[in-house]
Amino acid sequence: MQIFQGLSLGIILCAAIFAIQNSTAPPVAMKFLLWNFETSLLYTVLGSVGIGMLIILFLWLPRAIRASFRTRNLKKEVDFLKGEMKNHAEESKKSPEEGR
Repeated sequence: MQIFQGLSLGIILCAAIFAIQNSTAPPVAMKFLLWNFETSLLYTVLGSVGIGMLIILFLWLPRAIRASFRTRNLKKEVDFLKGEMKNHAEESKKSPEEGR
């Protein structure tokens, strides 16, 4: 997880440095479907990085939630099996004594 956070911070810093160094660039014309507008390169780069991060977050979130549920279920199963092992060990100690 720390590698992911460090990588994310590095990408953000690189994008911010790039955008600030190119803030004096002429406006960029953007066209998307019926939209057509001009904006600064700074806003274009920062907006693209932000939208990309949101897309990745929305794709990662369901997987993280499923992993959380799976972890919780596996912990419950481990606790149950530990209890079963403990009960079985207690029964096996009692069984030889009763046979005498």
